[in-house]
Amino acid sequence: MADDTSIFIGASRKPDDSYQRAENLLLQYGNRHGLVTGATGTGKTVTLQILAEGFSNAGVPVFCADIKGDLSGIAMMGTAQDFLVKRAAQVKLDPYDFQEFPVIFWDLFGEQGHPIRATISEMGPLLLSRLMNLTEAQEGIMNIAFRIADEDGLLLLDLKDLQALLANIAERADEISARYGNVTKPSVGAIQRTLLVLESQGAANFFGEPALRISDIMRTTRDGRGAISVLAADKLMMNPRLYATFLLWLMSELFEELPEVGDPDKPKLVFFFDEAHLLFDEAPKVLIDRVEQVVRLIRSKGVGVYFVTQNPLDIPEKVLAQLGNRVQHALRAYTPREQQAVRTAAETFRPNPDFDCATAITQLATGEALVSTLEAKGVPSMVQRTLIRPPSSRLGPIKPDERRQLIAESPVAGQYDQVIDRESAFEILQKKAKEAQDAEQQADSGGSRWTIPGFGDDDSAPRSGGRRAPAPRSSNRQTVAEAAIKSVVRSVGSSVGRAIVRGILGSLSRGR
Repeated sequence: MADDTSIFIGASRKPDDSYQRAENLLLQYGNRHGLVTGATGTGKTVTLQILAEGFSNAGVPVFCADIKGDLSGIAMMGTAQDFLVKRAAQVKLDPYDFQEFPVIFWDLFGEQGHPIRATISEMGPLLLSRLMNLTEAQEGIMNIAFRIADEDGLLLLDLKDLQALLANIAERADEISARYGNVTKPSVGAIQRTLLVLESQGAANFFGEPALRISDIMRTTRDGRGAISVLAADKLMMNPRLYATFLLWLMSELFEELPEVGDPDKPKLVFFFDEAHLLFDEAPKVLIDRVEQVVRLIRSKGVGVYFVTQNPLDIPEKVLAQLGNRVQHALRAYTPREQQAVRTAAETFRPNPDFDCATAITQLATGEALVSTLEAKGVPSMVQRTLIRPPSSRLGPIKPDERRQLIAESPVAGQYDQVIDRESAFEILQKKAKEAQDAEQQADSGGSRWTIPGFGDDDSAPRSGGRRAPAPRSSNRQTVAEAAIKSVVRSVGSSVGRAIVRGILGSLSRGR
């Protein structure tokens, strides 16, 4: 059974299906990351729920995504149901207490939780390029844009800042190409069109201020429990690339902002990445390398990252090697790829002589899993066939009015509701463009102009208020001489001829 140093996951079974022992996750190895896999409907969400409950009760803040809305029930107290009570007895969970947990709801669109925002600068050119699916040449231009913003002191906070900067780069394409390499207007235009698509998909809600403070997802309550931040992701999943990019950004921010803590007694934060395959689908090598680096090094910041996905093949091998705590729910093996996934999952566990791991994976019932966690000295435990414990909070989603009440009573209520639009690249570039336009107009109006009498301004006549007005014309019709002069001007083709005519015209004008 769990104590202050571990989280109770469930109970392993002997070959005759009788109770064997409690299976726990040691808190001191909670930052060694983990993997929860299994086919749809096999119990992954409940496993995520009971792990989040365990970390919260241990005083560890949790951040997780709620893909289908089912996880929101963790905010409400569970109720005794026959199948839950039966499972509690099977795993010897006594007493089986019900709890509600301290939850903060978040939503990139601000509809089912507090808005989450990040600035363009915080996102950086690599993640933005991934989000926008840019080509290598376009990604190069994006890097140049960020370099110019740094050099010119331009804050990139929201999409309109980036759009203004790209428009400025297109205007100065020749100048910038001479400094940084080839920058073409068609490539800049392609990026601008992609930004419009991104904006229409709702990304404009995400970029801006106030940006999310990392401290707000690392809160603990007065009774010592860790707050569980639940990201409403059902609508966000309509744009899976934005979802994956956001979560990778959040991991990167944690990695960059948190201090080194080595190996603490328990994690400072646990981060659950549901539908983790979206992070790696069609991702360039540089991005996968970045994920591998963050996962490898972030544990020294006290952060545990748990990937939740259907298939272990969804996770690159370099990342998979970093995941020490594993819960494998049932997999189906109808296709060659599914059969390969079963073999891969089986081979990643420390074998148990009591059963064949590959066979067991295909025979697991709902709410049952193969479990292997890190034991003393960080060594993986022998894999065990385990019944997952029932949750203490509510199974299934909460009601809309319950969600609204929890949002209103949240410790961050009102802090992120209003968008802040301070002076940044858009306003600065707009101001510079207006100043340049005014200077150009002033230069044009201050220069001398050649005029034909009776056509245009004549500074010889005074205007009312001390200003000069055009001399009055005796007639709106041109004189015979003027008509003849204009005819000659139109007919003369050479520059010498035009110069001679201008001289004649000037003489005639002065003679009048």
